[in-house]
Amino acid sequence: MKETKSIVLLSSGLDSTVNLFLAHKQSQVVQAITFDYGQLAAANEIKQSSKLSKLLNIPHIVVDLPWLKKIGGSSLTDHTHKIPTGKDVSIADHSVSVQTAKSVWVPNRNGVFLNIAASFAEVLQADQIIPGFNLEEAATFPDNSDDYMKAVTAAFHFSTSNQVKVTSYTIKMQKTEIMKIAIKEKVPLEMLWPCYFNLDHWCGECESCLRTKRAMIQNNLKIEEFFAGV
Repeated sequence: MKETKSIVLLSSGLDSTVNLFLAHKQSQVVQAITFDYGQLAAANEIKQSSKLSKLLNIPHIVVDLPWLKKIGGSSLTDHTHKIPTGKDVSIADHSVSVQTAKSVWVPNRNGVFLNIAASFAEVLQADQIIPGFNLEEAATFPDNSDDYMKAVTAAFHFSTSNQVKVTSYTIKMQKTEIMKIAIKEKVPLEMLWPCYFNLDHWCGECESCLRTKRAMIQNNLKIEEFFAGV
């Protein structure tokens, strides 16, 4: 039987990294793609994604999207806007999370990423594109949802000759479940970069860090070595 070929969208955060490891285990990953769209953490994301890809002997490429920074609209790319941290973030309060999500929302980011990946998939004859989507963030980011994934797959039925599909191993999982898989699959957590900032250690205060921290604590992991000031 023909081995399934995959392309993985890799940011080096928990979700995309676990998907990389699972895709590597269950298919042939023909390309890992990291995007530089002017986000504050771009340098760290690229560095760690390169390390993770090299660890698994997977081809890795960085795609530059400077225009996503130029058009603005997000605190991740417009550095005159503050990324919510600390008391401005409450991952236990859905209404607060909806507001912080608006701040870090990058206009049509996942739509852009997936369409670029689809071009790679057609050339490389990949069967599937794998983003790090999950149930927890789909509650505030609709472009992380199963419905969105199915809609994009339906569009690719028309726009790609090989009718590539979008799938994600973590689409129905909360972060705690994803962390549990990371531990089981021996993902080197020290090689992740979940933080919105470009620092020496994960800040521990942005929404992405707080969700990762909660998942680690709920899996009885020591967090001191990962987060700044802990």
